[in-house]
Amino acid sequence: MTVGSAAISARKRRGRGGTRRKGSTAGARRRLVALFAVLVLGLSAILVRLVQLQVRDAHAYRTLAWDQRVRTIDLPASRGSIFDRNGQEVALSLPARAVYARPELVSDPPKEARKVAEALGLDPAAVRAAFKKSDPFVYLARGVDPAKAATLERQDLPGIGFLPESKRYYPGGALAPQVLGFVGVDGKGLAGLEQEYQSLLAGRPGHEVVEADPRGVLIPQGENVDVPPVPGDDLILTIDRQIQFRAQASLEAAVKANHARGGTIVVLNPATGEILAMADSPWFDPNQFTKASWSSIRNRGVTDAYEPGSVNKIVTAAAALQEGYLKLNQRLKVSDHYQLYTKVFRDTHAHPPQLMTLGDILAYSSNVGTIQVAERLGPNLLYDYLQRFGLTRTTGLGFPGESAGLLPPPRHWSGTSMGTIPIGQGIAVTPLQMASVYATIANGGVWVRPRLLRGIVGPDGAFRPAQGSLTRRVVSTETAKALTGMLAYAVDVGTGTQAQIPGYWVAGKTGTARKVRPDGTGYEVGKYIASFIGFAPAAHPALVVAAVLDEPATVYGGVAAAPLFREVARFALARLRVAPAHKLPLPPHAIRTVG
Repeated sequence: MTVGSAAISARKRRGRGGTRRKGSTAGARRRLVALFAVLVLGLSAILVRLVQLQVRDAHAYRTLAWDQRVRTIDLPASRGSIFDRNGQEVALSLPARAVYARPELVSDPPKEARKVAEALGLDPAAVRAAFKKSDPFVYLARGVDPAKAATLERQDLPGIGFLPESKRYYPGGALAPQVLGFVGVDGKGLAGLEQEYQSLLAGRPGHEVVEADPRGVLIPQGENVDVPPVPGDDLILTIDRQIQFRAQASLEAAVKANHARGGTIVVLNPATGEILAMADSPWFDPNQFTKASWSSIRNRGVTDAYEPGSVNKIVTAAAALQEGYLKLNQRLKVSDHYQLYTKVFRDTHAHPPQLMTLGDILAYSSNVGTIQVAERLGPNLLYDYLQRFGLTRTTGLGFPGESAGLLPPPRHWSGTSMGTIPIGQGIAVTPLQMASVYATIANGGVWVRPRLLRGIVGPDGAFRPAQGSLTRRVVSTETAKALTGMLAYAVDVGTGTQAQIPGYWVAGKTGTARKVRPDGTGYEVGKYIASFIGFAPAAHPALVVAAVLDEPATVYGGVAAAPLFREVARFALARLRVAPAHKLPLPPHAIRTVG
């Protein structure tokens, strides 16, 4: 090979090598661009996802994290206590525990059900049934004594938990239960004053917000918000515990002695409207209210209306005197029977025609004489005075379920209504309404709204007196004084002699009314409601007592109810240290038989 040929061959080899290097560089560049594109797409996807997480979904994830770490613990408020007028506790709240189960965490249902039932006195089958529920939280018992709960808690049973709560306790047991009412397991008042003043007694619950890890350990420097509960207000009642106890004891004795179905007693101050005692028989123990019947829970002195009978005659007498239709010394000729349309009205005892003053008519409870007086008034005026004395509306006591009674307007009266209504039939009232009628007379003719609340004590310990009672004048002072003399005469020589209290002059009236059938279609055969309502001392009244007995075997108010009035009034006068007062002058009375 020549030198020229060798040089040419060398140049060709160098040319082929240069071509290869140029192709390799272009491929590498393409791969680099592709890799960069992939990286850009990946980073873009990450960036989009970050935007989604930190912008769009930030609130949802923040809430989820908050719910996992932060817990809210409810802090129940302590319920206010209830005191009598002298500061003695009649209702209070005691510490208790609620026992619950988380069924999905119960490891050995039969064994745990047996242990829970033994510790709490429950039915093992009921506990087993609770464990089978699909709910995440099931109450096993409420209001458990702390000592019993502690015994069970020490056993450390899986899925069994405990919560603090309170339990309502009534230290007097069955003392004024229809007045106080009771509280359910959820802490809400279900009857009586516990229900009426629920918002005051309950207070305002608080809560605590804490931050903890999944094991329940608090995170240092974590979220911690504490809103303390506001305790409920305490109530100071007008009830006197000692008078209330004696009234219930006397009522129970009277029910038994007269073989009655039940009874009601109301004691109040006529000048202030304060109720010192209120009771119904039969009653119940609010500490065990689940065992009580509905009939024993009702405060029938406020919620149940009855036909009052002859105690209503005082309204007819008041209207006649106030309007000048009859003078105190005026005599009416009264027979023992009187026909009004299709009905013949009779006095309790047969007697020949007699001359009787208004005082005689009240003292001897003459139906015929009362009807003759009412006819002088006419239906509209009689109805007006029944309204004035508050017999067509609630008293405004502030008590759940208070009845307004029943009194139709005159346009709905029948031809015999002017015979029935003046003597207390065909009209329905509550014992409290009727007690307020007599309190009006005892208070010089001024009606005072009755009340059970004397005042409120707030969480700061300051006493706030209750709003004063509303008042309205019904009859003049002179009329009230004259009526008081007639009522004193009725106790002195009339149908109310068994209401007399040694050392005190008593004014009052008996009542015996036929009992209406439950369906309202007529009267029960041989069944009556006997009552006596009066006040003492007659000259300066300090208290009014209304005594009502349901279906007494002794029938008459003067026999069945007057002795009950006497026992309660005598104790209350001594308890309040009321001094005897002078005797009132008796009204003109000239009862005598005429031909």
